[in-house]
Amino acid sequence: MVLLVNLARIVFAPLLEQLISVFSIGEGTAGLIVTLVWVGSALPRIPTGWVLTRVPRHRVVLGTGVILTAASAFTAAADSVAMVAVGALLMGLSSGAYFVAANPLVSELYPERVGRAMGIHGMASQLAAVIAAPFVTLALTLFVEWYVVFVCLGIAAFVATVVFYYTAKRTNLPEAGGEDRNLLRAALNQWRIIALGIVILGFTGFVWQGLFNFYELYMQTKNIADATAKNMLTLIFAAGVPAFFISGKLADRLPRVPYLLSILVAFVIGVLALTVTRGLIPLLVLTALIGYVIHSLFPALDTYLLDTLPDENRASAYAVYSAGMMVVQASGSSVVGALREGGGTYEFIRAVTAVVPFVGILPAGGLSYDAIFTGLALGLAVIVTTLLLLQRGGRLPQ
Repeated sequence: MVLLVNLARIVFAPLLEQLISVFSIGEGTAGLIVTLVWVGSALPRIPTGWVLTRVPRHRVVLGTGVILTAASAFTAAADSVAMVAVGALLMGLSSGAYFVAANPLVSELYPERVGRAMGIHGMASQLAAVIAAPFVTLALTLFVEWYVVFVCLGIAAFVATVVFYYTAKRTNLPEAGGEDRNLLRAALNQWRIIALGIVILGFTGFVWQGLFNFYELYMQTKNIADATAKNMLTLIFAAGVPAFFISGKLADRLPRVPYLLSILVAFVIGVLALTVTRGLIPLLVLTALIGYVIHSLFPALDTYLLDTLPDENRASAYAVYSAGMMVVQASGSSVVGALREGGGTYEFIRAVTAVVPFVGILPAGGLSYDAIFTGLALGLAVIVTTLLLLQRGGRLPQ
């Protein structure tokens, strides 16, 4: 289930070039379509948290499978950019609801080894990211038409939903969270932990969203062949498979907050290094390192949150955090697309900031990918530095 719901979010990235060609759209519009997937992933998270105060977690997970099946069918039938955008939004809805329900469920199934359990669950999710580009390439090679990708995804989602239904019927499920009946009270009680999670993953995810969704096109600007660039997108996700498992185990053993901040520092350094690197071999090495580092963050942060939040607040507080961080990061792709393509919004910003040092030297027609990701990494560096200072002063919740 987790492989399929994550594939629904990731599959648009390797399809961007195809969608740009088929529907004659620019990078800005393509970035907006990808953003809608993640907006869709953000929208149901708080409502799902409220539903979880009344409905067992496994039933919500089952419902997400039904939504994914229907959303895949709708997207496959799309014959316009607007329909593709709506389909992207609907597919995002299934993933948002799934993770809010499934992550607390997994942590409660294995309370003595939360980090390891979240690492394995995340590793299964990451396999979707690894197979996304090869899956799209194979589908386009065999059937040519882009919509076949969503036909296959819908069939697989239907089968997985049926299997999950019969598996849940035969499983003794945990009773943890029985006192979690007030979403607002949970959010108020755990606001410091929620805020820290939103800041860490919201702003880091903003940069990551823009980076991986345009990674193939970015590598092409560094004189990497099209096929190799597509494979590099696969590599950046493949590096995350061991990262989930190893980082989940480390999160059980290391001080949680210092470990999280060390990952953020490594990610900022990696992105900055990427912007000044040329040559296939150095780019391959750096791609793998960035992929490992960013995917180490996800199980580490989930372990910190789900193992720290008490039973009576866990699902509700996690839902609020999940929605908040997703709203912050969702627009990363559209921002990168707009900065790259130029256009009305970019030119307006260029005109307004014409008198501002450094910002006021924005070129006409958009920015290079190197310039965009340098700016995003430096902005994230400011946030990480602030968190490090707060940690040193003992101001962050442990």
